[in-house]
Amino acid sequence: MADRRQAERRGRMAENLAALLLRLKGYSILERRVRSRRGEIDLVALRGATLVFVEVKTRARLDDALRAVRPANWARIAAAAETWASRRPRFRDHGHRYDLVAVQPWRIPVHVRDAWRPDFAPTEY
Repeated sequence: MADRRQAERRGRMAENLAALLLRLKGYSILERRVRSRRGEIDLVALRGATLVFVEVKTRARLDDALRAVRPANWARIAAAAETWASRRPRFRDHGHRYDLVAVQPWRIPVHVRDAWRPDFAPTEY
């Protein structure tokens, strides 16, 4: 149980760092820890007319963080993003993308823009 709480704290800290980095880069954080039946999204951000669905990964090594999200994970994130956007018609005309923020101990987080693209065309929302 203590390990789970520690992992939860680490995850929240990583998400806070990722959100701070994105804000410094000009993004607005719209929501955190979005959960739906279809999946979860760590951060939903907006920059200009682009919605950005962000996955945050904490690993000791950058390469491990970058490889941590598999295509099946991205598919669940995309499904959750579709659900999120479909409930917010004001974002209907916004583009969207899927980014990754990799957080390593004692390092500045690394923001990977457009880290993944679905093979299918998303439905309109």
